[in-house]
Amino acid sequence: MRGNAAATSMLVADLDGTLLHDAQVFEDRFITQRSVDAIRRLHDTGVKFIIETARPVSTGYQFVEKLPVDGVAYLNGALIDFAPVSSDYGMLTSGEMPADGHLMKIGFPSSRACEVCRFLLSEMPGLKIGIVMDDVRYTNFDVSVYWKTQTWRYTDFKDVPDGVSDKIIMFPEPEQWNRLRTLIPADFDVHISEGSLWMLMNPQANKEHALQVLADHFSVPLSQTASFGDDLVDIDMLRCSGRGVAVANSNPKVLSIADEVCPANNDDGVAQWIETHLL
Repeated sequence: MRGNAAATSMLVADLDGTLLHDAQVFEDRFITQRSVDAIRRLHDTGVKFIIETARPVSTGYQFVEKLPVDGVAYLNGALIDFAPVSSDYGMLTSGEMPADGHLMKIGFPSSRACEVCRFLLSEMPGLKIGIVMDDVRYTNFDVSVYWKTQTWRYTDFKDVPDGVSDKIIMFPEPEQWNRLRTLIPADFDVHISEGSLWMLMNPQANKEHALQVLADHFSVPLSQTASFGDDLVDIDMLRCSGRGVAVANSNPKVLSIADEVCPANNDDGVAQWIETHLL
């Protein structure tokens, strides 16, 4: 055990599979009033509360609005908001950084993203692939099959606007995985979410780096942080924290590295842990 619950000054939580309850479709996942109340009570004691999620602003912002959030890492850390009370949806999706510096974007030029997409398609025709930038998905497949409410546009990766892309997304078929791994350019890191969504990111756009940046911003030693997660993309964040807590429904690899395990997401495990250890 690396940390001490009593010394926790900052709590970091993933959303899907961790803080949110499951549902039949992605859009219906939800947070309970018990979790909202526990986090509010925790925040009232002076503990910072941070959300780190793979979700873009379009599907993550609604939960930020429900909670007393001090910082947010969207898109696995490709967009970091140090002052959510100063942000609104338009600002977060504009692609322009505010003068006060409370937003940080960690991505790569859209021209480079297009180059990579065209290369991968030349090697693997039929691969479902796209670019996420400013909360628009530029893809060669119908995004609504996976997410009903996200904005998207068909592209051949020759007409994507200039800008800073957040990530490349792919839904490879199982038989494509091994081949695809050999084709990933060296200037990208691979993150796999929920066993199907591949994300190519700037190597600095990850939950561990976001945790370090946010802890430094709020002058909180990593030893005084507690992080909660369930999926492979959460592992480094949990390892980096003073206490890494896996919800009981986590991927087995996450359970194997966690300092401790709390009840499952559908049992309000994060709220239960807060109630037991910090309130």
